[in-house]
Amino acid sequence: MPVDLPLNAKPVQHKTSLRITCPECGNDTDFFEVADSVILTTHYSQNEDGSFTQDEDESQILGEITFYCGECNADLTQFHQRFLEMLF
Repeated sequence: MPVDLPLNAKPVQHKTSLRITCPECGNDTDFFEVADSVILTTHYSQNEDGSFTQDEDESQILGEITFYCGECNADLTQFHQRFLEMLF
């Protein structure tokens, strides 16, 4: 379902690329996601000396994902789809 974005929540054009910029503080480099209801499965192997080494992990997100500014913690969830499109 489409979300109506406030006027100050549009991505800002920077030189040759579209960057997400926090409308609250101007940050355009540091962001984080929070996922609700996550199942994290981690696989380990036990070494000869009894210690463990992580082999791999898997995650399954069952709930909502929110997106935040890493500087001022503003909720930028309206930019999450753009973030996912630019995640390589």
